[in-house]
Amino acid sequence: MRQYGNEIQLYPGSDGKVREVILAEHAGFCFGVQRAVDAVYDEIGRSGDIYTYGPVIHNDIVVRDLEKRGVRIISSEDEIDAVNSGTVIIRSHGVSRAIFEKLSNKPGIKLIDMTCPFVQRIHRIVDSQSRSGKRIVIIGNVGHAEVVGHMGWSVSPVDVIETREEAEAFDAPPETPLCIVAQTTFHSKKFEEFVAILNNKGYNNFYVENTVCNATGIRQQEAALIASRVDVMIVIGGKNSSNSAKLFEICKKECERTYFIQSLEELDLKLTPQDRSIGITAGASTPKNIIEEVQRYVGTGTDI
Repeated sequence: MRQYGNEIQLYPGSDGKVREVILAEHAGFCFGVQRAVDAVYDEIGRSGDIYTYGPVIHNDIVVRDLEKRGVRIISSEDEIDAVNSGTVIIRSHGVSRAIFEKLSNKPGIKLIDMTCPFVQRIHRIVDSQSRSGKRIVIIGNVGHAEVVGHMGWSVSPVDVIETREEAEAFDAPPETPLCIVAQTTFHSKKFEEFVAILNNKGYNNFYVENTVCNATGIRQQEAALIASRVDVMIVIGGKNSSNSAKLFEICKKECERTYFIQSLEELDLKLTPQDRSIGITAGASTPKNIIEEVQRYVGTGTDI
C-alpha cells in the first residue's frame, strides 16, 4: 500500500495488533551520489591506481569498502602533486577551480569529473556573477566540501551564511551588488528565511538563485510529513552527511522520538505497546541495502 508515494508495510505484533512501517519514497542515494559511486566501482579493475578527491560519499561503510578494494583518498594540492599515474575521480560535491585545473593539467593521470550537474550549475553562477562584480553570498554549511568548492569559483569576495544570526549580522554597504546562492543540500525553508533577512537590509543590487536541489526539497518535505504522523522516526545517514543531519533536524521537530543512525548496528530501538507507526527516511549518501536492512528489522525483528 502506498500513500504520497511512500511505501507503507503492515506487520502483525504478538498481541494481534498491527504495526505500520512507512518508508519515504525519496530515501537513499540521490542522482549525483549514485552517479559518482557507480563511477568509482566501475573503474575498479579497469586501470591502475584509483583515487577520489575527498571521500566519494559521506558514508563510512561505503568508503571503507572502497578502501578495501584499493581506492585511495587524496584531499590536498600536495597529495595531487604526489600522484603521477592512475585515475582520479572528482566526487559529486565538486572542487574549486584551482583544484580542478591542477587535476586537469596533471600529466599521467586520467581525470573523471563526477561533479553533480546541479553543483556545476552553481559553479557557473558564482563564476559569472563574481566576474560581473557581485559579492557572492553562499547560504550553506561552513567548511562543507560543496561550499568550499563553490567559494573557489569566485573572483570576488565570498561570504558563507549558516545561521539566522549570521544572516542578521551580515553587513555590507547598501550599494554592494550581491549574488546569493545555496548549498544544494541546505534546509530549503531556512534558505528562504535568510534571503528575506538579507533582502530587508535594502541592498540596491540583489540577485538570488535558489539552488537548493529539488530532490533535497522533496526529501525534506516528505520526511516532515512522515514524521508528523508516526510514533517513532528513524533517519539513516552518515554522521558527516549534511543532508542527513538536516533530515534529522526536520524530523525531530515533528517527532520527538527520532533516531539518527548510520547502520542497523547503531539502532537501539525501544518500543512500547502504544507505538503503532514507525517512519524511515535516509540521506542521499545511504546505500539501499542499509535502508532495506533497517526496514526489515523494524518490521519483523522488533516486537510490540
